[in-house]
Amino acid sequence: MSRVFQEGKKKGQALLVRQPRDIDACDALIIPGGESTTISRVLVNSGMFDVIRERMNHNDIGLMGTCAGCVLLAKEITDSKADVKLLDAMDMQVERNAFGRQKESFERSLSIKGFTRSYHAVFIRAPIITKIWGDCEILATMGKKIVLARQKNYLALSFHPELTDDLRVHRFFLEML
Repeated sequence: MSRVFQEGKKKGQALLVRQPRDIDACDALIIPGGESTTISRVLVNSGMFDVIRERMNHNDIGLMGTCAGCVLLAKEITDSKADVKLLDAMDMQVERNAFGRQKESFERSLSIKGFTRSYHAVFIRAPIITKIWGDCEILATMGKKIVLARQKNYLALSFHPELTDDLRVHRFFLEML
């Protein structure tokens, strides 16, 4: 599955990635929400994990992780029992399901660094970024909880931007590349 798009002068194509060879055609990947243990297993078992790590080592791929994808971009996870192989992309620690179970899902307006107006964010069993270091930069918080961070061409979000009609987070990610 492929979808061609144009944003201003930039043209691109959105591709469905299912196999390691599909990643070769990508300048960037969005790792979606879901269950981080399952996504991790799929990446490892399919061979995509190693391909992504290799591209990261050559610094030639952008990554955006939403919710479970945020967890996978981290270098540390607070749950030592979690069976999740992290991509080690960002200097951050994450706590899975920090806002509670599915029934505690919620929506909230956020102030995001660089955005001129607030962003309506959807949180579903969302993680939080509990600690950052090095070059990792906080872009949004909810109180004292970090919910959006950036490092190089990597972007980690606790929320689901794909569940709104507001494309600013996706545009921001594309502009980072």
